[in-house]
Amino acid sequence: MTGLIAAGCALFGLLIGSFLNVVIWRVPRKESVVKPVSHCPGCDTPIAPRDNVPVLSWLLLRGRCRHCSTRISVRYPLIELACAALFAAIGARFAHSWALPAYLMFGAGLLAISAIDLEHYIIPNRIVYPVGFASIPLLALGAGLDGDWWSFARALIGAACAFTALYVIHVVSPRGMGYGDVRLSFLLGLYLGFLGALEVAVGLFLGFAYGAVVGIGLMVAGVRTRKQHVPFGPFLAAGAMTIILVGGPILDWYRGLGG
Repeated sequence: MTGLIAAGCALFGLLIGSFLNVVIWRVPRKESVVKPVSHCPGCDTPIAPRDNVPVLSWLLLRGRCRHCSTRISVRYPLIELACAALFAAIGARFAHSWALPAYLMFGAGLLAISAIDLEHYIIPNRIVYPVGFASIPLLALGAGLDGDWWSFARALIGAACAFTALYVIHVVSPRGMGYGDVRLSFLLGLYLGFLGALEVAVGLFLGFAYGAVVGIGLMVAGVRTRKQHVPFGPFLAAGAMTIILVGGPILDWYRGLGG
C-alpha cells in the first residue's frame, strides 16, 4: 500500500510541478497564476495540451517552442521531476497518516518558494500566506482523523516558537535575516512541530548549517563575497524537509548525545 500511495503521489507531483512552473514564473512578476492560459514567452502563442504534458512534451520538443523555436528553460522539466520525487517521498513517509495532503501542499509550497528565492531573492507573501492559511485546517483535520489532537497543538506551539526565534534574529541583524525568512519560519515550525518539539529545533538548526556550509563554500570558491546576499529560504526549506523525511536517525543520534 505504501508503494502504491508513493507512486500515486509521484504522478500527482508531475502535474503539480507543471503548475508550480507557472507560479515560479508569474508570482515574482505580480501576474495572475490563473489567466491567461500558459503561453510561450517568445511569441505569446497559447500552449496546446499536447505540448503541456510534464517532462515528456519538453523532451519531444527538444526544449523549444513548437511555433517560434524559442528555447524553453530546462528548469521546467527539472521542477516537474523534483516535485514528483518530493511527492513520492512525502507519500511514502505519510502513507498511513491523514496529514498527507497537508504535507504535500507544504512540499509544493517550499519548492516554489525555494526556486523563486534562488532567482529573485524574495519569499513571496502570495505563496506563504495562502499555504499558511490552508495549513491550519488541513493539519487540524489530519490530527482529528488520526486521533492525535496533541500533534496539532504542538504544531501551533512550534510555529510560534520558530517565528519568535527568527524574528529576534531579524531584529538583531536585519541584513542577515530577511523578514521573508521570518514569515517562512512560521510554516516550518508548524509542520515540524506537528511531528515533535525536537524536530523544530533540529530542523531549523540544519537550515542554518546548510546555509553556513554553502555560503562559506561559495566564498572560498570566489563566487560570492561576504557582502553579497545568499538566499536563505532554500536552506531553511532543506533543513525542514530533511527532518520531515529522514529525520529519525538524525534525531536518534542527537538524543544519544545527551544520554
